[in-house]
Amino acid sequence: MANFKTFLKSGHAPTLFSAFLYFDFCFAIWVLNGAMAPFISEQFHLSPAEKGFMISVPIFAGALFRFPLGLLGQYIGRKSAAVISMLLVLIGLLYGYFMVDTFSEVLNMGVLLGIAGASFGIALSLGSGWFPPKNKGLAMGIAGAGNSGTVLTMLFAPPLAAHFGWQAVYGMAAIFMLLPIIVMVVFAKEPPDREKQTLKEHLACLFQKDGWTFNLLYIITFGGFIGLANFLPTYFYDQFHVSKVEAGQLTMIAALVGSAMRIVGGWASDRWGGINTLSAVFGVIIITMIIAGFSIGVAATTVLFAVCFAALGAGNGAVFQLVPLRWPLATAVASSMIGEIGALGGSFIPNAMGISKQNTDSYTLGFFSFAALAAVVFIVLRISQRKWTKTWVDNGGRVRALENNK
Repeated sequence: MANFKTFLKSGHAPTLFSAFLYFDFCFAIWVLNGAMAPFISEQFHLSPAEKGFMISVPIFAGALFRFPLGLLGQYIGRKSAAVISMLLVLIGLLYGYFMVDTFSEVLNMGVLLGIAGASFGIALSLGSGWFPPKNKGLAMGIAGAGNSGTVLTMLFAPPLAAHFGWQAVYGMAAIFMLLPIIVMVVFAKEPPDREKQTLKEHLACLFQKDGWTFNLLYIITFGGFIGLANFLPTYFYDQFHVSKVEAGQLTMIAALVGSAMRIVGGWASDRWGGINTLSAVFGVIIITMIIAGFSIGVAATTVLFAVCFAALGAGNGAVFQLVPLRWPLATAVASSMIGEIGALGGSFIPNAMGISKQNTDSYTLGFFSFAALAAVVFIVLRISQRKWTKTWVDNGGRVRALENNK
């Protein structure tokens, strides 16, 4: 406890809390269509492929919005960018409550709600901006643990939809969205680590090899997390014929473990190195995805996904322990760029699962394809780390001694 108090005093705790709450509520909104998918697909009689596409739209839109929002945060401040993004999300929720009557309008709403998914880079950079390099991994892990918003959505949204109707859930979410907006305005303080740079300097990480390596890593860790979190309610409902509420509850168990492990991943990376942590994480992801391709019963599947989400969550924390070490002066932009490309991996899973189910009447090929992609990225990591440990990070991905003393 004393060490944690020391950690909090090394930065600005109210800003870290505001960033966590901002990301938590936005993440809850980002996965809302996934939680409502069994209800929406039943009303509009969607095919498996249409279900997968509907679930992927907010993920894809969120990925596209991330870099522009991160760039905006560099110019007007991350606090201001966070407030603007939440107001836009509020508009999307009101659109969903008042105006959605067709499947096409569901897709339009998905694009608007994708803005919530763009919050990632801003939240992590805002939350960690006041902390020294040796504590950034934990600070980013705490801010990034806002993906626990998945738990809130999967726990509360399906029962509310069953009682009041799925559209009413979007109206309720609009009301709750006012809380993080108020907290951000009142308590957050813009960090001092923002430098005035040209647009070319901001975009430089887009053209660096390391940036694309991080993109691939994040396609697996975060893309896997968001893709599975959105698709699992549909998977449990269709595969095991549980109720819509039970499907959300089973998904919640896995999401809760993954969210908590993000903090552990950041802490473990500070201690043992992000590269070492990611290497272990990828082994677990590959094995669990292969096993998931076989029918093993609802209880065993729930445990399996909890293990998988634990690895995905820890991997997210590990990736963003390394990002501020690689791009110390452009963390927000680099985080948003990596988040943007990486989050596209989340749209891969729902579409792969939907196509697999529609063409083979099984989800097996969808799971196997993601396991194969993870194996390829693991090889890329092991090759890239040889150069990293010679240039900007110590062996295993630890902070270099000189930076650690700052």
